[in-house]
Amino acid sequence: MQHWWHPPLDRGVRTQCSDDYLWLVLATSRYVRVTGDTGVLDESVGYISGRPLNPGEESYYDLPGRSSLQETLYQHCVRALEHGMTRGAHGLPLIGSGDWNDGMNRVGEQGQGESVWLGFFLYDVLLQFAQTARVHNDTVYADRCEERASTLRDNLEKHGWDGAWYRRAYFDDGTPLGSVANDECRIDSIAQSWSVLSGATSDQRRQQAMTSLDQHLVRRESKLIQLLDPPFDRSALDPGYIKGYVPGVRENGGQYTHAAVWAAMAFAALGDSALAWELTRMINPVSHSDSAAGIETYKIEPYVLAADVYAVAPHVGRGGWSWYTGSAGWMYRLIVESLLGFHLEGERLRIRPVLPADWTIFELRYRFRETDYHATVWQTAADTGLQQIAVDGVIQEGDEIALIDDGRDHMIEIHHRRS
Repeated sequence: MQHWWHPPLDRGVRTQCSDDYLWLVLATSRYVRVTGDTGVLDESVGYISGRPLNPGEESYYDLPGRSSLQETLYQHCVRALEHGMTRGAHGLPLIGSGDWNDGMNRVGEQGQGESVWLGFFLYDVLLQFAQTARVHNDTVYADRCEERASTLRDNLEKHGWDGAWYRRAYFDDGTPLGSVANDECRIDSIAQSWSVLSGATSDQRRQQAMTSLDQHLVRRESKLIQLLDPPFDRSALDPGYIKGYVPGVRENGGQYTHAAVWAAMAFAALGDSALAWELTRMINPVSHSDSAAGIETYKIEPYVLAADVYAVAPHVGRGGWSWYTGSAGWMYRLIVESLLGFHLEGERLRIRPVLPADWTIFELRYRFRETDYHATVWQTAADTGLQQIAVDGVIQEGDEIALIDDGRDHMIEIHHRRS
């Protein structure tokens, strides 16, 4: 698998990054769940081919060949997941030459370092693919995924918790990273966010982890959310090329917007509407450009997300790369799903919002194939009972709406109780 590549030739880099394989599994599971299209799992897909990495070789750049082997998309996912289910000394997945943060390329360069964040991510992927395996009538593999997830959850609770937040990783020699014992990178954002988003941890610990994230990484005066703190600079720890960035820039203690969005999603998942919306507004590029002083500080386009925002003087609040970030897609999901509560699964829809306290109503229009659904959501007081849903004037049982593609307009009315 290539970590990145250059179209149209697709010449790219082969690495030992540990999370690349799992994104295919996550995306496939989400596609099947949202669309209801299980037939895609039987589509035949080819592989690329290239030489394995040599011992001690971190990566190489080349034009891959095309393998004669073709397998179904489902089999591709199984292979990818099996490759990603590595385990180190603490029972956590190996970080390889980096995970989501590929700047941490030396944490596990000897093949022993482990990633706590990747443990949370893998847990979520395992449970989601278990559902995919069941709709594909592969109950044996579904059981394997669930059993592995259960073991991983236990290892995360035993070896991931640092006392007030979750650690980020373990170096090859067992030294923790993202720990109160570290002088630099004492806390890292994504381990805290994914402790919530994965559902792998206890309510008490995930709440404490996000409280720590808020206390240590949210810089309200600068409208940014740091990826980690303190940045790498002078300590003996050598996590990789992340340390080559100026402290407070990009992954090295700046805002990496991809991770900032996950933090907002995590607060929404906790039901903390105030913090979820506060962080969303903080990330919104418009909020950095609502004054002449803000524009002078931010310096980049106010209508696209920046990949990063600087957190070091004299450039605090300056936007980094724009038009180059996967966080835009996650921002869309944050707003539509986490905040407005729009959740689609096949032909069924749930709208379970997390709204600001001062919102009384919002409207949403969704086109289901050739049919328009017009939803009006009223937010009522917390003591007004359960959420009530009506479709075309008919009260619905439960919190799901059965979607029908009949070409007619349908009216959804929801009375949502403020949490």
